[in-house]
Amino acid sequence: MVLTQVLFLPSYHSVLFTYMWFFTFLSRCKKEKINKEQDTEHSSPVSVSPVLTSSLVPCDQETGNNQVILLQLDLASLKSVRSFVENVLRTESRLDLLINNAGLMNDGKTQEGFGMIFGVNHLGHFLLTVLLLDRLKASGPSRVVTVASRGYEYGKIDFNCLTTHRDFALGDNDYQLFLKYCHSKLCNVLFTYELAKRLQDSNVTCYSLHPGVIKTEIGRNAKLWMKILFAPVSLLLTDAESGAQTTLHCALEQGIEHLSGHYFTHCAPLLNVMPKARDDAAAKKLWELSESFCGLS
Repeated sequence: MVLTQVLFLPSYHSVLFTYMWFFTFLSRCKKEKINKEQDTEHSSPVSVSPVLTSSLVPCDQETGNNQVILLQLDLASLKSVRSFVENVLRTESRLDLLINNAGLMNDGKTQEGFGMIFGVNHLGHFLLTVLLLDRLKASGPSRVVTVASRGYEYGKIDFNCLTTHRDFALGDNDYQLFLKYCHSKLCNVLFTYELAKRLQDSNVTCYSLHPGVIKTEIGRNAKLWMKILFAPVSLLLTDAESGAQTTLHCALEQGIEHLSGHYFTHCAPLLNVMPKARDDAAAKKLWELSESFCGLS
């Protein structure tokens, strides 16, 4: 396998990503930040770190770095997630940072028959994180960062529908897909909230965040009329590099460990989140249902 040269905080030695574009900007921005910190705070060199990324894009072409480790991961397949984790645990002795960044707004079903948005945006990340927790704990201090969205404000979780149909709701028109996306983002926030509770006695912290409204390829499978309709709006969206800043903050900022479980936006914790984002009963129920769906209970 190929290793990458990326500069991180001295305690961070390996990083796992679930979306390729983010790696490019994390690598570039963190190098600038570390170089600045090294000049002012550190007298010793910062360690060079191996980085794992899951993508079908040739890493050396995307990043300009031919030392990136490429591991393929299909979050729409729990079997693929398990195989991916087995590979990581077999080849990597440390894992200090896990960034759950993948997301989609597509219809269809996952390999196991879950709704695509629920399966990819929440369940795949849930299983990936849980299966890697022991390695994260052994590598502590470590972090789990999950990219959510302000769309969680429009989300809700119908546990009866999830249990019966393995999906957030019935129907796959464009508006229903948008609502399912919002439901999945609420799951991201609740997952992080519950995960923080379960990690209280460990050296692992976790954060969820709203990255902003970013110009990415999340709508690449949208219908043509939607692409045409939103084309002018795309000119006003934040570029991916700027949109990565809150993710970078949660991943790398020192001194935020006491904010584990919080939801961030604009590189700061949002303290007045909606009550449904701090629903203890819903967070616990979502965790237990996810465990059941993944065959962990």
